[in-house]
Amino acid sequence: MLMKSKNVLYFTQREEEFADLLTRIGTKRNVAKVLVYLANTPEATSRDIERGTDLRQPEVSIAMTDMLKHKWVESRENRAETKGRPVKIYKLALPISVIIDRIESDKKSEATDQLKMITQLRDYIGEE
Repeated sequence: MLMKSKNVLYFTQREEEFADLLTRIGTKRNVAKVLVYLANTPEATSRDIERGTDLRQPEVSIAMTDMLKHKWVESRENRAETKGRPVKIYKLALPISVIIDRIESDKKSEATDQLKMITQLRDYIGEE
């Protein structure tokens, strides 16, 4: 029996920098790596993502849960050619630019909330 060969994507320096920037603005490291990986491929299995991002299976699973919650990814099941569990295949549910727009919006909202709290702190200082 012949094994099918399949190309697995690996991060380039530019993709590493992209994931690093996402992490530096507060995106979880695993989510950032999976997001960048999926932005560069039409769809991928969990195993492809593990190999391409150098993450372990539980790390990919946690990232997927987070990304599904945000509705950034969608998944479908593909029956394996052999016996066993079906394989989950993931792809981005939105263009990466829309996801970045949403991250930007969330960060602006967080910054506004923090500035309001700082103003409240200043009000406490002024009450003395």
